[in-house]
Amino acid sequence: MLGAAVFGRPGTSRIVGAALLGGLAPDLSLYVLAGGALFLLGIPAQRVFDELYFSDVWQTVFAIDNSFLVWGAFCAVALWRQAPWAVALTGAALLHLALDMPLHHDDGRPHFWPVTGWVFESPVSYWDRRHGAMWIAPAEAAAALTATAVLWWRAVPIWACLISLILIAMEIWVVRQWLFFFVDG
Repeated sequence: MLGAAVFGRPGTSRIVGAALLGGLAPDLSLYVLAGGALFLLGIPAQRVFDELYFSDVWQTVFAIDNSFLVWGAFCAVALWRQAPWAVALTGAALLHLALDMPLHHDDGRPHFWPVTGWVFESPVSYWDRRHGAMWIAPAEAAAALTATAVLWWRAVPIWACLISLILIAMEIWVVRQWLFFFVDG
């Protein structure tokens, strides 16, 4: 939502859509992998998030789609090609990474792959109650709601408003799961 609010332009469906997609892109693999494991394969959540999430295969996928260097290279090409929709997509992805990196305590990603596998271990977490999630999660939800209000105020296309409602509902559901079911704290 934040990427769409920052990089989306009123009256430009293509750019708003690209910004929405760019904001989701760094986490898309997580949703596909975890969703497939949980709902298609019936693997228990504890195994998905305690084992599979940290497996070499999953971490490699996460390293690629969470790399500032990969998204930065794509953004440079988008700027060079003067493609506003691609700038919106890559800019929203980079914004996602910039906001995501400081909010992972022990489950961060190697944001500078392929140069290094170093992972920043933040003192705070957006989902782990033991590391401040009870105040970070509401702040994150408030930022998403504010971004949604900005999009609506700009009179973006109705489909973007509907997608923003779906995304807000998904965020509230996911945060509820993280804060109250996945963490002993």
